[in-house]
Amino acid sequence: MTRLNPKKLPKHVAAIMDGNGRWAKKRMMNRVKGHEEGTESVRSIVRTSRKLGIGYLTLYAFSEENWKRSRLEIAALMEILKRFLKSELPEMLDNGIRLNAIGTVDKLPHDAKKVLFETIEKTSANNDMVLTLALSYGARQEIVNAVKEIAARVKSGMLDIEKINDDIISNSLYTAGIPDPDLLIRTSGEYRISNFLLWQIAYTEIYVTPTLWPDFREEEYLTALLDYEKRERRFGAAD
Repeated sequence: MTRLNPKKLPKHVAAIMDGNGRWAKKRMMNRVKGHEEGTESVRSIVRTSRKLGIGYLTLYAFSEENWKRSRLEIAALMEILKRFLKSELPEMLDNGIRLNAIGTVDKLPHDAKKVLFETIEKTSANNDMVLTLALSYGARQEIVNAVKEIAARVKSGMLDIEKINDDIISNSLYTAGIPDPDLLIRTSGEYRISNFLLWQIAYTEIYVTPTLWPDFREEEYLTALLDYEKRERRFGAAD
């Protein structure tokens, strides 16, 4: 394995898992095959993160915009999600991995939502790593919901408007209680955020690779972590 400095590892890694469809197209396969192969990369990155002791991993699995895709593709994605959760539950339990989900998950089909909530419940006592799946997620909607919640507290007299600060907003987001990502990885070479964790990545280091997600396995991940090690994080301070 590539040698990494344990003291310089990120505590929280987030990933925009892009390129499943293109991976399949290059091989003249159905897009669903790309999504299926992409779950192997998820499995590899989760295992590597746990092995390295990275405490938080957040994966952009299904965006609010993805509901615009064909009904057949959405149905296939939900089936893949169910299969993945069922197959990975024993490993999550054995390795202290707690599953978490962010987004408007109530929009998921009943059967997918049932498996998701059951997996969250069964892993709720695990404390060694938090795996968060962003499902039916959009950062702008997350921020709008947070603003509405804060406004309601102000209106009811529970919160003084002058007391609103970064912490109040952070604790009103889906990710309350989770540290902001140290590293954001985007596969497939696209240089955009795609409405993902807009508040949380204010000072996050960003790593973009041309590798398509189904090909992003342990060695590619370690390369990204090595690149992160070389970054000097100043959080707005002078050189």
